[in-house]
Amino acid sequence: MRILHVLDHSLPLHSGYTFRTRAIVKAQQGQGWEVACLTGARHTRDGPDPEIVDGITFHRTPAPRPARAPIGEWREIAALRDRLDALVAEWRPDVLHAHSPVLTALGALPVARRQGIPLVYEIRAFWEDAAVGNGTGREGSVRYRLTRMLETHVVRRADAVAVICEGLRADLITRGIAPDKIVVSPNGVDMALFGNPPAPDPDFARRLGLAGADVIGFIGSFYDYEGLDDLIAAMPRLLERRPEARLLLVGGGPMEAALKAQAEISPAASRIHFVGRVPHEKVERYYALIDVLAYPRKAMRLTELVTPLKPLEAMAQRKLVAASSVGGHRELIEDGVTGTLFPPDDPAALADALADLFGRRAEWDARRATARAFVERERNWASNISRYAPVYQRLTGKAS
Repeated sequence: MRILHVLDHSLPLHSGYTFRTRAIVKAQQGQGWEVACLTGARHTRDGPDPEIVDGITFHRTPAPRPARAPIGEWREIAALRDRLDALVAEWRPDVLHAHSPVLTALGALPVARRQGIPLVYEIRAFWEDAAVGNGTGREGSVRYRLTRMLETHVVRRADAVAVICEGLRADLITRGIAPDKIVVSPNGVDMALFGNPPAPDPDFARRLGLAGADVIGFIGSFYDYEGLDDLIAAMPRLLERRPEARLLLVGGGPMEAALKAQAEISPAASRIHFVGRVPHEKVERYYALIDVLAYPRKAMRLTELVTPLKPLEAMAQRKLVAASSVGGHRELIEDGVTGTLFPPDDPAALADALADLFGRRAEWDARRATARAFVERERNWASNISRYAPVYQRLTGKAS
């Protein structure tokens, strides 16, 4: 079986998107399949074409001349289509597997039809909702509705559709997409990367001002929908009940400046620590210092539909997880069993949930073990990858 993945961007860039891609491809290589990837014009990291990263071959699409929307997007689609056409003729894959955003599928669809190759379209988030979540779009706008129409158009014409969670599947069904056309391939964890967490480094904790503290942490991108402003707002109330509480924020993003300004005027300012972005290979050192990973996502369409990857990584690290009770979190976390859920957009409820969790240390080992077992059993990429095989086999008629 030869699979060609069509992507927005890839390694060596680091993001949840690129790590999911890596996990899929490495697992498929482990099955003995031949796998290659092509990135679109939005992959901006300079490098050779093709480029081999971590044993994966990535072909690249040259960037077209820039232009304002929507001309710029159509140029990107055309550039991807032309590069993919040539690559398919050369490499002869059995399946094209395009990953959101919809631009990749719009480029891949005519190539698949012209060259007689089945197309699987994988949606990790609806592009229009992601734009609202990162502040570049508005729900209900003309652009939002047009993007939604394009998404539905591609889904109807793809040979099969993969989504990362039940929320996305349910939404597509309401659009009239046949349920048997959709496969759920949930986010997972590569246990080889996250399966053996290191012990906390006391000297490192001391340098960060966290020695002997109750440490709440967030590691990821600072987008508005992540609700980190609610986490900062919760700190004064939490300190009333847990004076040794400290907040460790690792990462960066669009909300970084606003969050730092909020923290500076907080009564809890001295207990809130920003460390900036850190190299991926050093992230485990920070995980090791954190008692509870907090994910206070705001209630909105994006967070209700889409499951995040970070809580699963935390569970794999045997870390406690506290998260807002939006739909994407409820699909991953069983309250009181594998994690703690609290109402979204409510700093007081967040503070109380964290304080209660720190007051139940006797239960921590059992919860960590239960959450870790859940990831190993149901969210491990080594087993998740099996969900693609029947789809590929049905579309190609090949057993492997």
